[in-house]
Amino acid sequence: MPLTIRPATPADADAVAKIWYHGWQDGHLGNVPDALVRIRTRESFWERAADRIGDTTVAALDGEVAGFVMVVGDEVEQVYVSSEHRGSGVAGVLLAEAERLVSTGGHSRAWLAVAPGNARARRFYERCGWVDEGEFDNRVAGPEGLISVPCLRYAKTVA
Repeated sequence: MPLTIRPATPADADAVAKIWYHGWQDGHLGNVPDALVRIRTRESFWERAADRIGDTTVAALDGEVAGFVMVVGDEVEQVYVSSEHRGSGVAGVLLAEAERLVSTGGHSRAWLAVAPGNARARRFYERCGWVDEGEFDNRVAGPEGLISVPCLRYAKTVA
């Protein structure tokens, strides 16, 4: 069965949360401030996945979610592929879809934030034509206010 790219539905929230939780840990533990790790509890991924279905596009293979992207405006907020499908081309297809969504949303450039220590993600984005535009202070909402997360801003012209 071929790879299917489609908008997420509420029925996908559990699969998205599982992929997001495990992928986030792989790419972020040791690469982001402890304050962010403390609020990124296992439960938080299930809550956020359910809340963000409207921003989510999934890649399904044999009827199962293999990965997802979340796009808001000109930002590609999340790009994750299950560990079983890494290296299979799913991530490239999802990132291309995210770029298309940014472009059809009326934006000429897409951007995303990546932790400087997440070397695997950085190599992937660079292979896909994204450019490191330098460091910025990514502010993440937490229960006690904003958390400062040092990130790199990657960007790509999409239109």
